[in-house]
Amino acid sequence: MSAARHDPSPVNPNAAPALFPRQIAVMTLALVACSFAGNHVAARLAFENGTGLLLAVLCRSGVALLILISIVTMQRHSIRLPRRLGRWQLLLGLMITIQSLCLYSAVARVPVALALLTANTFPIILALLTWGLGGARPTLKSAALMLFILSGLVLALDLPGILGGGIAVTDEWWLGIVFALMAATALSVAFWVTDHKLAALNGSVRSMFTMVVVFIAMIMAGIGDVLPGGMATPQALPGWIGLAVLVTLYGSAFSVLFITVPRLDMARNAPVMNVEPIATLLFGWVVLDQMISPIQMVGGLIVVSGIVILTLRKSA
Repeated sequence: MSAARHDPSPVNPNAAPALFPRQIAVMTLALVACSFAGNHVAARLAFENGTGLLLAVLCRSGVALLILISIVTMQRHSIRLPRRLGRWQLLLGLMITIQSLCLYSAVARVPVALALLTANTFPIILALLTWGLGGARPTLKSAALMLFILSGLVLALDLPGILGGGIAVTDEWWLGIVFALMAATALSVAFWVTDHKLAALNGSVRSMFTMVVVFIAMIMAGIGDVLPGGMATPQALPGWIGLAVLVTLYGSAFSVLFITVPRLDMARNAPVMNVEPIATLLFGWVVLDQMISPIQMVGGLIVVSGIVILTLRKSA
């Protein structure tokens, strides 16, 4: 301790923290991904037992907001938001609000793994959105990867069997898939706004303001009864357990990710997060007895592997 106190070498408080060893970083990201997967499965359990959609998002965003306020306070970041960025920050918050509502709406209607696989196609939408707004045109290899991912999604959803009449699905199933695609679109817009309009804003501060918007939006929607039954409390013990686990897992994963992200070498290790749909498949089977067919499993693996390859190519 005394040696450190009398060390004459200068210390730069703004220096980047040392990176974790690769194995620790990978295990941390895998744990975070599994926690997020468990959060979605717990959400389905809560919804099946009467929990309102708005209440689930409100509780989740409230915990995340408390965590971010603590991080911003401890790190003593300025929370002054430049006026020119205000509208973009509001748009980001609204996109995350829509993404949260749509994803949970999808989870409530279709097997959780299928909802996550469909929503995880957002890199394709983001690439096309970036191109449409004047960014770089996707390369031929990227376009081929996108088609590869979409072919996997077709198998994961078993569209040939559905369109051929061999598998019957309800209107609620189709609505769930539409909600998952809407969640992917909203998340793509959120990423575009973050990268092109709010990149100069500190990440913790930006996320804090985003969660403020989500939290306030949920309260306003609840007061206005925008979604009937949206603030309903669980009607049975499993619903309360699902809601508690949802909040705990999301809050824990959110905390670990935000606190350790400077040491995780995300440019190299981010593809590990794509284990989330696979973990969701396992948890959905164990907790909810949700099973998908072998052909759907193959499609899911194609989607995940394609997204991993696409992410690795962008970070290379």
